[in-house]
Amino acid sequence: MRLSKSCLAVGTFLTALNTATATPLPIATPEKVGFSKEGLARIDQFFAREIAADRVPGAVIAIARDGKLVHYKAYGLLNKSTGEPMPLDAIFNLASMTKVMAAVAGLTLNEEGRLPLKSKLSEYMPAFAKMNVGVVANGEIKLEPANPIYIHDLYRHTSGITYGGRGDSLVHKLYPAASSVAAAQFTSDEFITKLSATPLLYQPGTVWDYGLSTDVLGLVIEKITGKRLGEYMKSSIWDKVGMPDTTFSVPADKRKRLARPLPKDPISGRDQNIPIIDMPIKFDCAGACAFSTVGDYLRFGQMLLNGGIIDGKRVLSPKTVRAMTSDHLGANIKNNVAGVEPQRDGYGFGLAVAVRLHDGIAATPGTAGDYTWNGAYGTAFWADPKERLVVVYGTVAPGEIRKYYREQVGALVYGAMQDLPKASK
Repeated sequence: MRLSKSCLAVGTFLTALNTATATPLPIATPEKVGFSKEGLARIDQFFAREIAADRVPGAVIAIARDGKLVHYKAYGLLNKSTGEPMPLDAIFNLASMTKVMAAVAGLTLNEEGRLPLKSKLSEYMPAFAKMNVGVVANGEIKLEPANPIYIHDLYRHTSGITYGGRGDSLVHKLYPAASSVAAAQFTSDEFITKLSATPLLYQPGTVWDYGLSTDVLGLVIEKITGKRLGEYMKSSIWDKVGMPDTTFSVPADKRKRLARPLPKDPISGRDQNIPIIDMPIKFDCAGACAFSTVGDYLRFGQMLLNGGIIDGKRVLSPKTVRAMTSDHLGANIKNNVAGVEPQRDGYGFGLAVAVRLHDGIAATPGTAGDYTWNGAYGTAFWADPKERLVVVYGTVAPGEIRKYYREQVGALVYGAMQDLPKASK
């Protein structure tokens, strides 16, 4: 019986669109942009199976090619405890997909000559002027003077600033576990005081290590602009792109659209939740604290794919977008990107996005030059410039199953593509 309900929730593309007030991009039939209807139907079947098996409450997925919306559907439930169906305009916590938007905000300042990549962090945050690296030996932390942290390091996670929840060394234990945890615990000033007094895990500029770097970047943006991060991102990105539901604080009249996870992790059986959905934060954490809809973020991804412009409104220049979405690690920086998840084999890292360096190697299909990032609670996006493709999906899957969906959705989307008709090329 649950399977039949899930199938009914899938509906048809046109039925799903009729429930929405507007579509994020113009609509195209699958064949016009090189997709097969049969291939796209496999996405429906996949989520029907997953929902029926109680592995995820629901999902929303949007696929665009050549700037046209080819697949835009909601599946399953927004909140299993209430039985409310998943709407197309469900609001998801983006977790680390916030980082990509914060990087764009920083790059708008770079284009104005206000935030050079090779400027030192200490020029904006003097507390970081004399940092140390923590070297663990014989059960103790020994301090060594650190090289300067550059703004460039904050974008590409080479600052030596880590996440406490991503390791168990003595240095890791000194850091907040995650961005949202830090934002709930500290004010922005307290956060900077905490980090600037904590030894770095690595020498800046030597190792890619995922951490709180983007949160520091967000506070640098606040210092330069004199605005709260969300206020600046609204004027510099969200209003221009057309992202009305993207925010750091979901207003009361929209909270009924918040997507919530299953009460139990489907793999471990442990209790699970997404605390930030109901947890107040003390500063707009650029690393994880924004909320958005799949439709909003699709427009953001399309803006990047277009070279920084959408509907005639420019956010960044094409060359800035190209720089952002190119590898910034090279041969001299240790690349730990694949340590985030197995699907990241073969990727380097740009300015807040993972960048595929080769065809093949990674566990998912794709193309050299595609760029991507995802969120810890089950959201993901990628753009494939050579295929003129943008994909965004939202699930509420905070456990390890989120990594399974990242691989499977990639296989489903590329598996639904076919050669473009000659007349359309």
